[in-house]
Amino acid sequence: MAEPRKIAFLGTGLMGAHMAVNLVRAGHDVTAWNRTAAKAAPVADAGGKVAESALDAVRGAEIIVSILSDGPTTGAVMADVAGALSAGQVWVDMCSAKPEEARTQAEALSGAGVALIDAPVSGGTKGAEAASLAIMAGGDAETFAAVESMLGAMGRPMHVGPTGSGQLSKLANQAIVAVTIGVVAEAMLLLEKGGADPGAVRDALKGGFADSTILQQHGARMSNRDFEPGGLSKLQLKDLDNVLHEAAGLGLALPEVQGVRDRFHHFVHQMDGADRDHSGLFLELLERQKS
Repeated sequence: MAEPRKIAFLGTGLMGAHMAVNLVRAGHDVTAWNRTAAKAAPVADAGGKVAESALDAVRGAEIIVSILSDGPTTGAVMADVAGALSAGQVWVDMCSAKPEEARTQAEALSGAGVALIDAPVSGGTKGAEAASLAIMAGGDAETFAAVESMLGAMGRPMHVGPTGSGQLSKLANQAIVAVTIGVVAEAMLLLEKGGADPGAVRDALKGGFADSTILQQHGARMSNRDFEPGGLSKLQLKDLDNVLHEAAGLGLALPEVQGVRDRFHHFVHQMDGADRDHSGLFLELLERQKS
């Protein structure tokens, strides 16, 4: 078992609650905080502690893990707890944000002697619960090594480069996820309307070039019309906007990403899809058939 660490865990939403519980189960001393306190209850039930404020949570922690809604929210919480930070702490930010936000936050934290690892994740709520998340970590290699075993309690950590590289990797991941959701939706609709059994076709494609977790999991969601959130569409849209922001700064045109981003924008803002699973893009496709 990895050496137990004293961890402050900020943000126990759909993903964070499972992740914090897995840290407790791995033997770590976890103090959780969430703006809506009730969402931190699973951590207490697993044997962890719950703080009344983020300031109380981070005071005295060796490692601070945050998985909040976005980069600006994370930055605001960092500012709120600045007075409780101490030299030698490591802040591991696991939200999805812009690479430039990670670099700015790393610079701000360094003034207090705190190192930042930007380590966004992929795998959804199922991966969070199963501790099988893909964890893409940017930052100093030595600092990453110091938190690698802790991260291993939540999934499979990989150091991908300097500060901001974790966020850049997550943007690439989200581009692949979104575009794949879009084409899986089209394939599922084609199969339904053409008279084939979508479930049987998914089974037939297992192990082939077209197979993917998205095909199997989200393809089934689409066929079953089950869009209870695992990954929120509003967060998928936020990530795609960040992809395009980063691409523009690099002078790149990403037409596939732009197209699926516009579809998610319509689904979120015109179809009340913000809090539905991102596989709900299938509903946007169905609406298109009416025109």
